[in-house]
Amino acid sequence: MAAFLDTNILIYSISDSADPAEFLKKSLAVDLLQRRRDLVLSVQVLQEFYVQVTRSTRPGALSHELACEFIESWKRFRIVETSIELVDRALAIRLETGFQYWDSAIVAAAQLAGCDTLLTEDMQTGRVLDGVTILNPFTPAP
Repeated sequence: MAAFLDTNILIYSISDSADPAEFLKKSLAVDLLQRRRDLVLSVQVLQEFYVQVTRSTRPGALSHELACEFIESWKRFRIVETSIELVDRALAIRLETGFQYWDSAIVAAAQLAGCDTLLTEDMQTGRVLDGVTILNPFTPAP
């Protein structure tokens, strides 16, 4: 089944950090993006990517043009659009889990896309929410 990617995977994939731990995450993220064809993103993930990587206060901030090139390349994956159904589901997930709204919207998008996995380092790995298992792709499997 398909896997949903959170924004942090995309950000790591373009990292130019010399930090060994971040370099490893970059390698894993790039491999994931190149190897898998069943990945799913959302409009929210693409928006968050753009905002984060073009911030003028970010070391090595990307230009508008370069950020747009990355986004264009990721349009090869299935993209979940924002809808009232997604918002309603995200609000229900927030109430059920206590997650922040934006994390709840990521989970909702993964559910609506029929994904069985949500790849992120920002939520509790191993947790299952209505058929979607949250996994951190940067930690070894138990």
